[in-house]
Amino acid sequence: MLRLIEYVEINRMGTSEARMNISPFLSVNQSCDGTLQWTKEQLAQVGLRTVQTFDLHTARAGLHDCPCPNHGTIECDCQMVVVLVYGKTEDVSTLLSTSPVTLILHGNDGQTWLSLADSPGQKFDMNLSAEIKQALAKAAVSISTAG
Repeated sequence: MLRLIEYVEINRMGTSEARMNISPFLSVNQSCDGTLQWTKEQLAQVGLRTVQTFDLHTARAGLHDCPCPNHGTIECDCQMVVVLVYGKTEDVSTLLSTSPVTLILHGNDGQTWLSLADSPGQKFDMNLSAEIKQALAKAAVSISTAG
């Protein structure tokens, strides 16, 4: 019994120390839903594949009287979306064996911030991360210079 308690305490310590690093690398003057579509299009143009794994609006849909954490109103445009981004691959079976990069979009008041999650529990592909940032930053610059 003592060993089980020691194991739980060690796991608890390890979990609390393993924190995810999330810091925005891009800000877009557009709603989160609009930015999500734009992001998927830009990444697809450079051959990267995306799989959406979380949508805050969908998660909150089943909850009644769930106030917005930012504004306290249900009508608010706060949104968070999590997307897994996979590198270029010609073979779909290779896609399943590669490690994706986690892209997080968080937005409110017509502004969206994009971040890459760097977690100790997940392999972080620096090359794929750089490719994602480059594709989105390049597209963002062309949008802002055209507008």
